[in-house]
Amino acid sequence: MRKIIDLQMKIGETAISSIQFDPKSRDEIPKLLRGLQAIYCNREVRAQIFEALTELIPSHIDTKNGRKGMNLWKILVLGALRLNCKWDYDKLHEIANNHMQIRQMLGHGKMDANYQYKLQTLKDNISLLTPEVLDEINQTVINYGHEVIGKKKDENLTGSCDSFIVKTNVHYPTDINLLFDAIRKMIVLMMQLCGAIEISDWRQGKLHIKKAKQFYRKAQQLKRSSSKDKSKKAEREQLIINAHNEYIDLAQFYIDKIRQTLIPFQKVNILTYLKIEEIKSYIVHAERQIDQIRRRVVNGETILHHEKVFSLFEQHTEWISKGKAGVPVELGLRVCIVKDQHNFILHHRVMQNETDDKIAVSIIEETQSRFPNFKNCSFDKGFHSPYNQKELATRLDHVVLPRKGRLSAINKEIENSEEFKKVRRKHSAVESSINALENHGLDRCPDHGIDGFKRYVALAVVARNLQILGHMLQQKEVKSLRRQEKKARKAA
Repeated sequence: MRKIIDLQMKIGETAISSIQFDPKSRDEIPKLLRGLQAIYCNREVRAQIFEALTELIPSHIDTKNGRKGMNLWKILVLGALRLNCKWDYDKLHEIANNHMQIRQMLGHGKMDANYQYKLQTLKDNISLLTPEVLDEINQTVINYGHEVIGKKKDENLTGSCDSFIVKTNVHYPTDINLLFDAIRKMIVLMMQLCGAIEISDWRQGKLHIKKAKQFYRKAQQLKRSSSKDKSKKAEREQLIINAHNEYIDLAQFYIDKIRQTLIPFQKVNILTYLKIEEIKSYIVHAERQIDQIRRRVVNGETILHHEKVFSLFEQHTEWISKGKAGVPVELGLRVCIVKDQHNFILHHRVMQNETDDKIAVSIIEETQSRFPNFKNCSFDKGFHSPYNQKELATRLDHVVLPRKGRLSAINKEIENSEEFKKVRRKHSAVESSINALENHGLDRCPDHGIDGFKRYVALAVVARNLQILGHMLQQKEVKSLRRQEKKARKAA
């Protein structure tokens, strides 16, 4: 049984509409809570938000029976706080149990002041949110934000589009440390499997891991000689080859031993079967790395980029070279955002094996399907292609997309026009939104898997827009207070 929120208030509970915030606070928590309060207190907006949250409940579940789960409103509040404040789950756990205003927003009063959230409960429930549900919530928040600022219904939206890299939570990959990752995981999983059915084959698993690490360190620390003496260089090269051969021979020994241990496992339950399949997946990773190490070190081959894997645990990770000074390479995924003139992030897209020029048209189509009055947009040179120039011109009233290379006389005239330059100067404002997202948690994604990555990005966008909404309402209140103070001074 899972509800969106308990509408029946308890004794001592503060209504969400009655929660008071310091209008002069510059911290992000009051701004976010004010934004959440605004969407809750507007009946029409609240109904749309709750309808979107209802999609998280599976259709075959009876909402009136079963064990009580966390309310969906609480999940949204806690998820937005985690991203907006760049907290890990430990920090969120502490704040959710002790921050007065946050507990009021979660619906806790004096009667349940001692109620404490469990850490695993927060992890399990926030992971229920999906990018699709968060996208619906985001559209509702933006539409309400446009009403708050007084935007007219027929007023066109003007935007900027740019991409940035969200890093995945991985270490720098080399073929030998990826092999060690595979060995370590294989042995740990075999220890768990054998321990569950009381087989003693891998009782010394920790020693095996320690031995593998010693061989890995030996191969890692040997560097090629810089001596001009060819015999010394050849001697050092042979030491390196020998160290790598010893390392991959040990890895192959462990693989063969694990396969031998798995032979008796014929009739197994579903949990054991899944554990065995996970072990087999790491065996595949290990064998690939052994092959690549042998080809690179022993045979002197160059491993092609498309053959490489950059993480065993976050396999969606890409090796991205953007050519920026001081940051030659980043490990993660590109994320493209579209921002409007009111600083709301209208739409975003996680780019898997895509570049800016490949998604320029599609992201505008997706944005216009959500906001039909989106008519003008600026881009940087990375989005340029002749096809994009042509297609975007048919979908937008005004496109500011600088061309690469030498310009023709006509294109030079277009890009030197005052209107083009004016919009081009304003395009840098999208960098402010990107920087805000990165400062509020979207520089590195700690969540696992591509689904966790997409959820993390979508939640960051919703949290950012809620903060912008809360900031606008705060500024309105500040202006109102100043007018009242001015009137009081005149009256005195």
